[in-house]
Amino acid sequence: MLRRLPLGSPFQLLLLACSFALAGYAGVRLFAGDWFGVALWIVGAALLHDLVLVPLYAAADRVLVHGLDAAGRRAWTPYVRVPAALSGLLLLVWFPLILDLVGPRYRLAAGQSADVYLGRWLLITALLFGGSALVLAVQVRRATKRRSPAVH
Repeated sequence: MLRRLPLGSPFQLLLLACSFALAGYAGVRLFAGDWFGVALWIVGAALLHDLVLVPLYAAADRVLVHGLDAAGRRAWTPYVRVPAALSGLLLLVWFPLILDLVGPRYRLAAGQSADVYLGRWLLITALLFGGSALVLAVQVRRATKRRSPAVH
């Protein structure tokens, strides 16, 4: 019996081929200039992530799970993980602006100061955690309403 290869639709294959072509073009253009600097940056970023950031993520998650488990609220873990992960991702991507490490070059190029980004990141983080707390409160309220009066 012949097995059919799971290749997907022709549109998916075309899209995949185009994405590989675009990635190849970007790689050729990127390495055309300072290829050693780019390679060093990529290897350094991978090592920084794997050797420093992943253990920090794991330790923070372990502390979170242990703390919520000790409080008897382990089910609340996703309501802390999701906003923390999104806030951390924003910090990781935009940290030079958030920490105001860009200097006068950014001010000249953008025409504005970078000192507002810390406040904005903190506001977005507060909104993420507040929205997560609101979703948790709605879930707890619904679960309370579903229980029988004898359980209350």
